[in-house]
Amino acid sequence: MIRILLVEPMNLLRGALAATLSLEEDFAVVAELGCLDEAPAMARAVPPDVAVVNVGLLAGDGLDLFTQLSAEQPGCALLVLAGPDASGRLNRALDVHVHGVLGTQAAPGELVRGIRRLARGERVIDAGLAVAMVAAPRSPLSARELDVLSVAASGIPSAEVAATLHLTAGTVRNYISVILRKTGARNRLEAVRVAENAGWLP
Repeated sequence: MIRILLVEPMNLLRGALAATLSLEEDFAVVAELGCLDEAPAMARAVPPDVAVVNVGLLAGDGLDLFTQLSAEQPGCALLVLAGPDASGRLNRALDVHVHGVLGTQAAPGELVRGIRRLARGERVIDAGLAVAMVAAPRSPLSARELDVLSVAASGIPSAEVAATLHLTAGTVRNYISVILRKTGARNRLEAVRVAENAGWLP
């Protein structure tokens, strides 16, 4: 029996995936979660063979939780479901030992076959997503600009960003101006969104 941990934020989609996977005689969906926060503890309670995770959950501290799950459950294969616009985030996910990547447009049969292959110890990489990952733009931001944007992502004022990074408020404003120009964003929030979707933020 292949034990599956399903982590998907959309209730309707999570339910549909769980129902589809449960139709397979050799599959058992041991847990259905809406966020990654509970995944490590749940995996300790009911160790899965395969964890299926929506790539959108890898934003912010999600990647750290994903890394924790990987470290605590070395026998669990990690499968990420993603659209073609998440190629940057996928590149970062592959750095933390993701075993499989499937597109959200994949047919149910592809998902089922992918899970079985992962349970056998094989890797599963969606060809379309692989091309998108190779073509994903590299970050135009310097390491210091990424530091500023990472701190600014929490929504704190420029003065607090400056204090956190031991910079002057004017220097932070200059960095933000350069970041907006390089990302083509209209404001900090949009710049953060661009950087997160591209997988540039640490």
